[in-house]
Amino acid sequence: MIQRQDFMKRTHIILLILVAAAVTIIVSMFGDFSTYETFASAAKEPGKQYHVIGFLDNSKPFVYNPEVDPNHCTFYVKDKAGNLNKVIFNGAKPTDIEKSEQIVMTGSMQGDAFRCHKIQMKCPSKYQNDQVAIGNAS
Repeated sequence: MIQRQDFMKRTHIILLILVAAAVTIIVSMFGDFSTYETFASAAKEPGKQYHVIGFLDNSKPFVYNPEVDPNHCTFYVKDKAGNLNKVIFNGAKPTDIEKSEQIVMTGSMQGDAFRCHKIQMKCPSKYQNDQVAIGNAS
């Protein structure tokens, strides 16, 4: 009877290890559980990747000169806390960014600018409430 209990204990331990490994794999593959941050919180850890959500400030210049560099845009965004910050996107200008309701940027603070490599825009539409446009840096 003692040998059967030892076998059951080993089986339980092996099953627990397999379940823990499966959970770890699933979380690492699908689990981007990051929250939206502000420019101020991103500035506390320069170089660390953050998702910042905000609104394009149309009163500031939007610089995009495809003849000089077709993969470089500079513009200003006001985050959800109301902080205005310069954003540098190393990619082509996202279509209709001026019409977007919100901009979700993935990137990091470098100096006084937020350098993003991915932009996701929530665009207004009279036909669909959740139309989304995505821009990625190449």
